[in-house]
Amino acid sequence: MRVNAFIGGPVDPAAALLSFLVVAVLVSWVAADAARRGRNWFAWAVLVAGLGILGVLAWLVVRRRSPIVVERLGWRLGLATRLVAIPLMVLTFIITTFIVTFLFQAARVEGRAMEPTLADQDRLVVNKFVYRRSDPRRGDIVMLYYPNRPEKTFVKRVIGEESDMVRIDDGRVYVNDVLMNDSFVAADFRSHDDWGPQVVPEGQLLVLGDNRDNSRDSRYWGFLPADQVKGRALLVYWSYEATREEYHRTGLVEWVKDTLSAFGRTRWKRFFHVIR
Repeated sequence: MRVNAFIGGPVDPAAALLSFLVVAVLVSWVAADAARRGRNWFAWAVLVAGLGILGVLAWLVVRRRSPIVVERLGWRLGLATRLVAIPLMVLTFIITTFIVTFLFQAARVEGRAMEPTLADQDRLVVNKFVYRRSDPRRGDIVMLYYPNRPEKTFVKRVIGEESDMVRIDDGRVYVNDVLMNDSFVAADFRSHDDWGPQVVPEGQLLVLGDNRDNSRDSRYWGFLPADQVKGRALLVYWSYEATREEYHRTGLVEWVKDTLSAFGRTRWKRFFHVIR
């Protein structure tokens, strides 16, 4: 069966709201605790609002060297430290929305069509700004809207640009009659099919999965309009060993179990792996 490596769907609104509330509580707690220990409570509140759990961990390290200097905060300072989370979280939401819309986006791979370059459940950073200044080039790994179902986003590698003549002979790709260096295709994932030759039309791209023997791509659904490319995959910032069914479980008990097991199931060798 031919499959696609696609980008996981939208975030569950309930999970997003829960995350928002958890971070807001942590911001308020860190702000109040920093004020009692004579630290710059507003700076720490901003740090936690922006970095989340990483900001909390940083505070816990500093906290050990910061004795309490104020047992009880005045009502004004106490109120300020408790309410500061609201404007900071709103500001964080606005900034995050801007970044995700115009600059960068976090994405999750589901499927094995891009192996070995990308693994199932890899978490990616995608540059959405790069193609505002230039066009996708041969060899780029891109996030794209699937032409047959635009609500889905896939990840593939650009093989042919506009006006390129592409053919596949026994699994080997030729671009303009020159054998393409496709060392990124593992021997176990190489197909032995024939395709083409075809010329990539104006404003179109030809994209393939690196797992050539297990990918539905331009060989099956045709050329990709260049304006359907969302961005270029930059790096894997985290990779987690989990089945699709495990990842989509929504029960609170399952969520807690999966969170506690995340450390042991992280693929550490793929941590901050640059995508090529």
